[in-house]
Amino acid sequence: MQTPNRLGDIEITDPQAMRALAHPVRLAILDHLRRHGPATATQLAPDVGATPSVTSWHLRHLAGFGLVRDSEPGPDRRQRRWEAAARGFRFEAPLDPADEEGQAAARVLSQQMFRRYADLPSRWADEVGPALDPTWLRLAGLANTRVVVSAEELAAIEDGIERVLAPYVTRDPAERPADGRGVLLMRYVLPEGSEEPGEPGEPQEPGEPGEPERAGQAERSGRSGRAGVSARSNESGQAEQAGQSRETP
Repeated sequence: MQTPNRLGDIEITDPQAMRALAHPVRLAILDHLRRHGPATATQLAPDVGATPSVTSWHLRHLAGFGLVRDSEPGPDRRQRRWEAAARGFRFEAPLDPADEEGQAAARVLSQQMFRRYADLPSRWADEVGPALDPTWLRLAGLANTRVVVSAEELAAIEDGIERVLAPYVTRDPAERPADGRGVLLMRYVLPEGSEEPGEPGEPQEPGEPGEPERAGQAERSGRSGRAGVSARSNESGQAEQAGQSRETP
């Protein structure tokens, strides 16, 4: 698989690989390896919710599609260590509507990604947010911003966001600031259906999305990825979804 993109993600085009990845244990394995580095099946097992033998089976399955690979051995050379094959992964549904297999596989994987991260914001609000100091807390939050754009303009927005993120995602760990900490940037890009209210030229009712909606002082215009048609994920364990999706930690 190739990584011809700014963030160094593997680009998945094989429907079988998409279906292979559309499993909660396999997504958890990739998240752990990208976030924490090489590990054995035994080390991964408690975090991914499977026994070491089942985890080992999933690892071999992922390796068959080039998503994980053997890592340098640890202190115990008898134990097989694994690592993620790239910084993250991404996929897109094929443009050809006749490619039903590819369309279905991308949809299944996007749905799994949505489910995996659906409760992450509320867990953060309950478990992490209350303990943050004000400097970080004021920068955290969410935003709900609605725009009316063409498909080409939406692609340009996505490209611009990725262009801004790339230097931070790909820089060497040694170049990270001493006071830096991990930050999950989750964005959902959700094109509306053709019958949605607020089409161009239609007046908006009170409360309809139009201007950015903010919740408290921590909300801001959101980032996106894509879901439903594609996805991306990176090494920080963040998931981006909307029309297309990707994961990257």
